Amino acid sequence: MKRRSLFQGLALGFFAASVMGTVLPAAPAAAFERTDDGEIIVFGGRQAIPVLDPHVRYDWSTRMIQQGVYDALVKYEGDPAEVKPWLAESWDISDDGSTWTFHLAEGVTFHNGDPVTAEAVRYSFVRGLELNKGVAWMLKDFLKPEGIKVVDDYTVEFNLEKPYSPFLSFLPWWYVVNPAQVEANIVDDDYGQKWLTDHEAGSGPFTLGRWEPNVLYEVEAVDDYWKGWPQGDSHPAGVIYRIIREPAAQKAALQRGEVDIVEGLTSDDYVQIANAPGIAIENHKGMTTFGIKFNNQKGPTADINLRKAIAYAMDYDALVQIYNGAATLETSPLPGAMKGHVDVAGIPRQDIEKAKEYLAKSDYPDGGITLDYVHVAGLEEARRIGLVLLDNLKALNIDVNIRPEQWPNMVAAGASIDTTPDMTSIYATPISTDPDSVAYMYHRDSWDKYYGIAHYDNPEVWAMIDEARAETDWDKRADLYAEIQTQIVADQPEVFGMLQNRRWARRDYLEGFTFSPVRFTGEVDLYPLWIKTE
Repeated sequence: MKRRSLFQGLALGFFAASVMGTVLPAAPAAAFERTDDGEIIVFGGRQAIPVLDPHVRYDWSTRMIQQGVYDALVKYEGDPAEVKPWLAESWDISDDGSTWTFHLAEGVTFHNGDPVTAEAVRYSFVRGLELNKGVAWMLKDFLKPEGIKVVDDYTVEFNLEKPYSPFLSFLPWWYVVNPAQVEANIVDDDYGQKWLTDHEAGSGPFTLGRWEPNVLYEVEAVDDYWKGWPQGDSHPAGVIYRIIREPAAQKAALQRGEVDIVEGLTSDDYVQIANAPGIAIENHKGMTTFGIKFNNQKGPTADINLRKAIAYAMDYDALVQIYNGAATLETSPLPGAMKGHVDVAGIPRQDIEKAKEYLAKSDYPDGGITLDYVHVAGLEEARRIGLVLLDNLKALNIDVNIRPEQWPNMVAAGASIDTTPDMTSIYATPISTDPDSVAYMYHRDSWDKYYGIAHYDNPEVWAMIDEARAETDWDKRADLYAEIQTQIVADQPEVFGMLQNRRWARRDYLEGFTFSPVRFTGEVDLYPLWIKTE
């Protein structure tokens, strides 16, 4: 393949874009490289991939490549998202919901030719649990290593410590690794973590090509992928994920035909290029919620009346306007597309008089305080939301200190009550279609996670969450989740904001784009993509 010439062309193109600016005409050139093996798609994204190990880390860019090179027992597809058979052709559930038995497809091989067996599945889940990183939190309270049994070469059994209704909904993110490859690359008892940082041991539709940290990451198509290709012979030869840090540079690269698809443009950028020749916009209603999380335990925002005052002072319509209409207001802590969602009556909307009433009942009846609002550095919409908050709280004589911060620093600060800011902007995408994946964000056990940064404290709600997780009767679960949502809104641990649409811009010759709301922000399923060359 002529990959080096493609990389050089991209580098020159990015340099030209930076010199010429970002208002550029669409060009007939295409980023994909025609090779003897097919076309290589180029994806322009802002977020790097520091660790590919599927049991150690996940975020949108990491998971996009993980899903390309690995397979799981099941996979999320469609909108609304549904769990579909993948490595597992079928499964059985015991009457009490505590035993799950999966029957694997036969004839599946890892990229090195080793068979994918029940032992490989067992090993992968044990590894994930024992490393206790990344995906482990999803199942570790209900599944122990000794509870995973190999019945025969193509049957594996999971015996849960207690029933857990959301069990299946988390399995798409537990990827199966080749035990032989992992074991052969263990260094100092690290369970193969160092090797799997930038190598793979999977059976997915792609295998790794070049890996140039903070520059580009390449996957090459496996022509004889066991599942076949939805495009048939039209499947691409591979995909290059190219790091482009700034939205303006992403937009320029797309318009010049230097990349085929980009994520993370600003809301204004999407509007500006929507009618550009050769450009198509993907705009889908997702499940990513935005909230301004209060520190519920320390500082002025530990006062519920102050939290209520801020919530009623907020201009919610401005949130939608910031996204140029590509957003909808939250009516509950749970996204509207999630099973079990209810519209909570009385969820705050802007009402300055009511805001002043709550302020009068707080420890700060005259305002006169300054609150920190922290957002991810470089995220323009979050910064603009901070400006709206700054303007709105003037009516309460409250000042707002807007602080941009790097994401890792935000997460680290939010892990402790003492260092959590007064207010933090948090975008959260559920990793499961089950309501537990959002409700658990408000559980005591989530306090050390970024989505638990509010340090919400209500033992009665925690108990209901625990009960709902273990309940196997959906009607009973639904009643519990309705009560959970209502009580969380009443306690106002955050300003419940909006759900932003998920958007990408692509060249119109890129076909096969599919959306599923359970994917993270910029994440795309690479498997069905293909280039229409005629």
